[in-house]
Amino acid sequence: MICIVDYGAGNLRSVQKAVEHNGAESIVSSHAADIEKADKVIFPGVGAFGKAVEAIDHLKLRAPIIHAIKAQKPFLGICLGLQLLFEKSEENPDAVGLGVFEGKVKRFPGTLKVPHLGWNVLIEKETSPLWNGIPDKSYFYFAHSFFIQPKDESCVIGESDYGFTFPVAVQKGHLFGLQFHPEKSQKWGLLILKNFIEL
Repeated sequence: MICIVDYGAGNLRSVQKAVEHNGAESIVSSHAADIEKADKVIFPGVGAFGKAVEAIDHLKLRAPIIHAIKAQKPFLGICLGLQLLFEKSEENPDAVGLGVFEGKVKRFPGTLKVPHLGWNVLIEKETSPLWNGIPDKSYFYFAHSFFIQPKDESCVIGESDYGFTFPVAVQKGHLFGLQFHPEKSQKWGLLILKNFIEL
């Protein structure tokens, strides 16, 4: 069973449909008990960093999410769900992220049009089970104005280019994060989710 975490800031139905397309059983839930019972966890998200942190803490989901990660459950953060795994964001400097990865989330420079919206290449920087069967520099769908800046770049497994090269995928053990939306990325996005399901 895969738990898709609902904290009021995600493309939940499209993620669930993509998971079901790959034959996996899933539940969309905002309850700690469902995260604890799940075999795998998907943590999607769209919207503002600060509002999402408020919702997570209001629903008392911070501890169960961190516990699931420490328990080595396969865990996938998507878009804002990736950014929330870091310590803080320039979007809302007072908000405290989950801090599973050291580092921060930065806004794209003012010289670039934001949001970074549409299809862009994934440069596979490191091998990962998520990339099984996916050619390097395949296209994925992005929609974001902020990007991650890990303190330790050894966790970065994928990059993209938007005026400069920036990290878009991280991995630490069974913990994964993607800046792009696999659930909106057609064939290759569905394959990434299939690879995650089969971990």
